Amino acid sequence: METAEVLAGAKPANLIRLSNRQQLCGRNLHHLWRSFGASLLADSKLQVLSLRDNSEGELLLFFSSDLLHQLLRAPAVTTFLQQLGYPPSGDLQSTLAELQGRFRDDFALPHEIGVFLGYPLKDVAGYMGRTDLPCTGCRLWRIYGDPGPSLALSEHYIACRNRMADRLRLSHNPKTLLHGAPASRRHLGTTEIFLKGVYRHVHPDHRRRPHRLSRLPP
Repeated sequence: METAEVLAGAKPANLIRLSNRQQLCGRNLHHLWRSFGASLLADSKLQVLSLRDNSEGELLLFFSSDLLHQLLRAPAVTTFLQQLGYPPSGDLQSTLAELQGRFRDDFALPHEIGVFLGYPLKDVAGYMGRTDLPCTGCRLWRIYGDPGPSLALSEHYIACRNRMADRLRLSHNPKTLLHGAPASRRHLGTTEIFLKGVYRHVHPDHRRRPHRLSRLPP
């Protein structure tokens, strides 16, 4: 369920936190992931990057390399991340390595994680205080400026979750769903909405401000 939008090709990545404690069912999800995670994803299009691993559990970034590469190569995204100190090339591996390094502090979560999670760029910039756009709402994340594209994208993400829930109910082998979901009808693409008319609002004089937070962007 937690990777439904990524498997559907609608979202570049999702974060999943696996707690290192016994669940009500008696299982420890972190231990199960350590034992079976690699084999679980062996035939899947999903890639995974461990961002933080400590005694409390592990924070994992599940992503589609194709979608994330496409997003990071967009000029506005490359420029935005470069202003925050990321490699100027937009190369996927070096950008992910930089992101991973910024998670070394157990209590920090870089604001720009929203870029990798497919939140609209105007909303990521607004949350970081790098735009004059006012906060105009909140759905799966906080929305700045014109709420229309952001609300449309959040509804698309929710629809992906609902479709995956239906498929899980009908599936005899949930592991097969990791191969990807059936293509949904044409929707304004993630990259299109992500970039839609926003980058001109980003303040160039904020390029060297540090951006960290102790919780996920709402």
